Amino acid sequence: MNLRLTWVQPEDLVGHELRQAAEDGRDAHALAARWYEAGGPPAPPTAGASELPRPDLRPLAEELLDSLATLPTPLSGDEPTALPEIQASTAPHDLSPTPVPGAGPDALRDRLHAAWLGRAAGCLLGKPVEKLPLPAIRALARASGNWPLSTWFTARGVPPELLAAHPWNRRSATTSLAENIDGMPEDDDLNYPLLNLLLLRRYGRGFTTADVARLWLDELPAGRTFTAERVAYRNLLDGVEPPLTAVRRNPFREWIGAQIRADVHGWTHPGDPVAAAAQAYRDAALTHTANGVYGAMFVAATLATAATGTADVHRSLAAGLDVIPPRSRLAGAVRLGIASARATPDFDTVVDRLHTELGGYHWVHAVPNAALLAAALTHGDGDFSRSVCAAVSGGWDTDSNGATAGSVAGLLAGHPDRLPERWTTPLKNRLATSVPSFDGIGFDTLADLTHLEAVRP
Repeated sequence: MNLRLTWVQPEDLVGHELRQAAEDGRDAHALAARWYEAGGPPAPPTAGASELPRPDLRPLAEELLDSLATLPTPLSGDEPTALPEIQASTAPHDLSPTPVPGAGPDALRDRLHAAWLGRAAGCLLGKPVEKLPLPAIRALARASGNWPLSTWFTARGVPPELLAAHPWNRRSATTSLAENIDGMPEDDDLNYPLLNLLLLRRYGRGFTTADVARLWLDELPAGRTFTAERVAYRNLLDGVEPPLTAVRRNPFREWIGAQIRADVHGWTHPGDPVAAAAQAYRDAALTHTANGVYGAMFVAATLATAATGTADVHRSLAAGLDVIPPRSRLAGAVRLGIASARATPDFDTVVDRLHTELGGYHWVHAVPNAALLAAALTHGDGDFSRSVCAAVSGGWDTDSNGATAGSVAGLLAGHPDRLPERWTTPLKNRLATSVPSFDGIGFDTLADLTHLEAVRP
């Protein structure tokens, strides 16, 4: 019996790399023809492996993956990956550090506490519907009287035939529906902030991408990685060093993984979006390139601005846009999300537009998810519940978008007591994780630890 290791087996990666080539403008027609003529499958729509194992295709898959990597992309001028080129491409706005007002020694800690809680609640809200198509999410919520989305998903009152047609995410249904939430269950959207908190405690703000790799090998179980992170982890074990870990046979290098790792970089640089983005870059470069990196920088800079306690969500998003290449696909998608939410009060209509214009991307790709995140935060206008519910109700990577929206909106709320109890009470101040030494930790303790890193000279 063959062991199928998702997200890394070459014969499962070719379809994804062909899709990536179509997105970044590489001419892969000849290579695609060879693959499909040999019986190679297209990219799996949601999973990390094709429906049927084809180990016989592995030699051809390895050859084609290496050949695809040599094809030039016409977008490289507008979408660089090296940090100096990214910084040179950004608009010359004044992004000098903004002093954080002295509102008492606990003000920043309170904001960070709310951000941790917000990230957890938003992630938990999106967990049961992760991977479900947008019509399924709407149907399940409507069936329980929860549309527009305003609280946790539930199976209570949902017709059995609808549950059978659109089953909840199997990994999450037992821990993330209203009837069974008991603390914050493990999720990679929380594991990575924990790891980055540990990164700063161990290596300080001057950490390198190689330090990120060392930390992962020491503290992150390989089975808790997915998509680009799993490929990079495999590359490390194969002796590949950063930043080549991000590009060697990695068709997921522009997906959302680096973006979900960016929060701690923003939280610990209140008022300094440029430094936050540069720190997020050093983390992201282990696994991602171009738009995958921009997603992390955008989120880190947005959070760094929101963490000041003086900026609203719109100014925070503008700061996020200012640190990424303006002609990149991700920047264009973020501008589309913001403009759509400003022009159209009905958020379902906004979501439908985004799915029409960006639905050709994989549901985990950074570009459509950044657009949806920006639209949800703009629509929410700083309100926590509206922000996280909008982010999750838009589909695509529901738990990741809910988590980041909750992080931003939590910072803007400024204090954990300003978050509605329906979101915070079920968390029970308890986070489950496989990251060593953090399992069962409270969000108040995490706020203390994060605050120490934020004020460290």
